[in-house]
Amino acid sequence: MTGYTVGDEVYGCAGGLANLQGALAEFIPADARLIAHKPKSISMREAAALPLVGITAWEGLERAGVSSGQTVLVQGGAGGVDHVAVQLARHLGAEVSSTGTGTEQMSVIEGYGARPIDFTSEEIGAYVQSHTGGAGFDTVGGANLTNSFAAAALNAHVVTTVALSEIDLSPAHFKGLSLHIVFMLLPMLHDQGRDVHGQILADLAKLVDGGAVKPLLDGPDFALTQIGDAYARLQSGQAIGKVVVKV
Repeated sequence: MTGYTVGDEVYGCAGGLANLQGALAEFIPADARLIAHKPKSISMREAAALPLVGITAWEGLERAGVSSGQTVLVQGGAGGVDHVAVQLARHLGAEVSSTGTGTEQMSVIEGYGARPIDFTSEEIGAYVQSHTGGAGFDTVGGANLTNSFAAAALNAHVVTTVALSEIDLSPAHFKGLSLHIVFMLLPMLHDQGRDVHGQILADLAKLVDGGAVKPLLDGPDFALTQIGDAYARLQSGQAIGKVVVKV
């Protein structure tokens, strides 16, 4: 292994499935291709929140070809993957709108430089033409994927991380949409392209240290002995940003 010395602080999504041991532990063996030096400007707790969601958002926006001048809709911009997607899309020069609900979520979305859309009060048709001309990012899936089709412009891109459902693709057909499914666990499952994840993490660290990306952590602090409570918080639907367990 090259590029690392004893005592280096690193971060990555390097375990928890197939034959790769999980990360709910004090130590894990990690494939060096799946890690990178952590951003210097943030804490280890903040860095732990980034790899899975950061890689997912990066791959999704890359697949959709997001660039300067495009308009992008991110579903649920105060969520784990989505708050990073909002920031990366903004960094790429896109005009970003994002759905959410409640004062706290709207404040988070606006704070990242996106136009907040309260999906409980603003109909899809009200913002399709003026705010969704380039790409859509969806991590909700199911019926909400149909909403993403409705919000997308003609010949636009829709990126989803949740496609495990039967859904009518007719709306996508009649708009000529490109549907991209992102499953960031593939390199770990198939030992293919792991070095790409390491490079994304290295590039993401530079953006964090440059001030372009900041991780959003949910409020409660959980220790390793409170794993059950952490999962309960995650499943409650009340978390804003990422739930992190401190080891």
